[in-house]
Amino acid sequence: MIGWIDASAGASGDMFLGVLADAGVPLPVMQEAVDALGLPEKVVLSEEPDARHGLHGTRVTVTVPETANDRRWKSVRALIADAPISQGTKDLALRAFGLLAEAEASVHGTSPEEVHFHEVGALDSIADIVGSAAGLNHLGLERIVCSTVTVGDGTTRGAHGSIPLPAPAVVAIARERRMPVAGEVPYEACTPTGAAVIAAAADDFGPLPGMVVDRTGLGVGVRNPTQKANVLRLVVGEGGQASPRPVVIETNVDDMDPRLWPPVLSRLMEAGASDAWLSPIVMKKGRPAHTLHVLCGAEDRETVEEAILAETTSIGMRFWEVGKRAAEREYDSITLRGQQIGVKIARSGGAVVNVSVEYRDAAAAAEVLGLPLKTVLAQAEAAAAEYL
Repeated sequence: MIGWIDASAGASGDMFLGVLADAGVPLPVMQEAVDALGLPEKVVLSEEPDARHGLHGTRVTVTVPETANDRRWKSVRALIADAPISQGTKDLALRAFGLLAEAEASVHGTSPEEVHFHEVGALDSIADIVGSAAGLNHLGLERIVCSTVTVGDGTTRGAHGSIPLPAPAVVAIARERRMPVAGEVPYEACTPTGAAVIAAAADDFGPLPGMVVDRTGLGVGVRNPTQKANVLRLVVGEGGQASPRPVVIETNVDDMDPRLWPPVLSRLMEAGASDAWLSPIVMKKGRPAHTLHVLCGAEDRETVEEAILAETTSIGMRFWEVGKRAAEREYDSITLRGQQIGVKIARSGGAVVNVSVEYRDAAAAAEVLGLPLKTVLAQAEAAAAEYL
């Protein structure tokens, strides 16, 4: 099973608890993990249905007593490491708090061991992280992908006074994990706790991966802003990692002997390109030039780029992912005056939509038969028309 987290409206610890409960994780699973920490204070998780902008989901509230406890990373780490909880839950919770410690240390100019957790170390945040880790572990997801995370902008109040948004700790976590973020809304959309859980749990970032959807969850946040529905979504389903999309690589070349292009195109096909072609262009100052276009799989991009740099006078290139649709293909052959010529047959929806003759085979047959190539091609195409 794989999961996709939609954090386009932001994320927080209580929203994670809500989305997991809404996706079918029993609340006692998360409560028992929090209880196992042996905290001197009683922390209670409760759930209720709620909605934002007409979207219905679950809101989980963490109720904690007033406390002045100000914990260091060392004490929080020991608290989680010594708790009688599953190793998967323990590892994820420690990873999330470790990211928080490193982020806070970088923001405040100290070491992770000396970080005093204020907001992120409060009882509710400990419950958020450990409860979320237990819920994710309960789902048993093999892979988790997360969308771009909306973090918000503006200012908010913290233990040390007014701080800019996104919170410095959120930015530090995003930098550490290469997590894609966007401001988009004028308030704190993603808390350090929410960012830490995402960063610790996500294997990758991107759009919804290919899957057969099994269940969904929607966690409702406390705020109800007008700009966006304050919800965190989770989509769970069966599938695997989506195949990387093919890429098109392009470069403009104006200083190369045009006689070199045929061997260059051949070399690029050998390097893994599925197609390569040229377009004549006019560059600045009226210089005639060519744009080299290459289509290849994502796995062959680096090899193809190296071949472009080695075989042409290009010193740079651009590329982008593209969609691709290919008709079903099969191969056969016809016999023309004793010569075998390959035929490629394309189908769509089971029907034959195109038939083409292999040029090289036709050229070889023309050479053997002593006939003009155009004659052999015409006769071969007429014979291949039987497939239509």
